[in-house]
Amino acid sequence: MSKNIKAVIFDLDGTLTDTEKFYQIAWPKALAHFGYECEPWMPLEMRSLGRPFAPVKFKEWFGEDFDYHTVREYRRGLVADIIKEQGIPLKPGAVEILTWLRERGILTCIATANEYERTKGYLIKLGLFDHFDRIICADMVKQGKPAPDIYAYACKELGLSPEETFAVEDSPNGVTSAYEAGCNVIMVPDLTQPDEELSKKLYACVPSLLDIKGLLTPTS
Repeated sequence: MSKNIKAVIFDLDGTLTDTEKFYQIAWPKALAHFGYECEPWMPLEMRSLGRPFAPVKFKEWFGEDFDYHTVREYRRGLVADIIKEQGIPLKPGAVEILTWLRERGILTCIATANEYERTKGYLIKLGLFDHFDRIICADMVKQGKPAPDIYAYACKELGLSPEETFAVEDSPNGVTSAYEAGCNVIMVPDLTQPDEELSKKLYACVPSLLDIKGLLTPTS
């Protein structure tokens, strides 16, 4: 290994599951339902954005009277309908990389902006629940992404220092959270590529989950 990595911590939506695109559909529909016009860039900024940051962001866009929790609940229903129809698609290589890591004694962990019960349900449906040593969710920490809380807590639960972990993310908010916690951040871009500023926070940027193998396998 090029670094003494003992665990790999994965984001869920957009990283292991190809579900971020569902939120990009659902947010505009939910906002329109309540009479708001959604600009195309707005849902992108919402990726992995946790509390208390998400409600504040919407109030900046739409005013102090914006009822974030009501709109979010409606959006959740839309996403649930999409998943009921289409299932939960996995990113290419998701099962393979998790299996490969565990076969080599490297711990695996989820650090997601979702709540625990929803995350558990997704992972059980996908047959992946037992692939993780720890499952860390937004409702377990004070502040969500991009604050470092969730990754700091994941490292604590794993009994490791952040320097001993890779954090795998697809979005700027997730990357920032892992970076601020001190993890070595690998970005596997989903809907956008990293800009110059975000690239400075990355240990590596790779096109697919399976490319993580090359970052853990020594080269001769």
